[in-house]
Amino acid sequence: MSGATKAWAALLALSAASTALAASGVTGATLALPILALAGLKAHVILKDYLRLATAPGWLKGFDLGLMLLILAFASLALAAQDLNAR
Repeated sequence: MSGATKAWAALLALSAASTALAASGVTGATLALPILALAGLKAHVILKDYLRLATAPGWLKGFDLGLMLLILAFASLALAAQDLNAR
């Protein structure tokens, strides 16, 4: 199996996990946090395998860092929104 096929299979599995989680009826930050984590994993697979940043590990680490910071910012917003709704 080629690298692109493995990446496609990983993206398919991660998308199925996101769909199953969304269909589970879970809401709020309980839904947002795992969905954000799955989206980050999907973005990493795309960057590494489809854009071939695995051949440029410095660039991959930089993009992964930026992606992680963005996901953490979104997670913080989701938790803050949940806190506001609890009041």
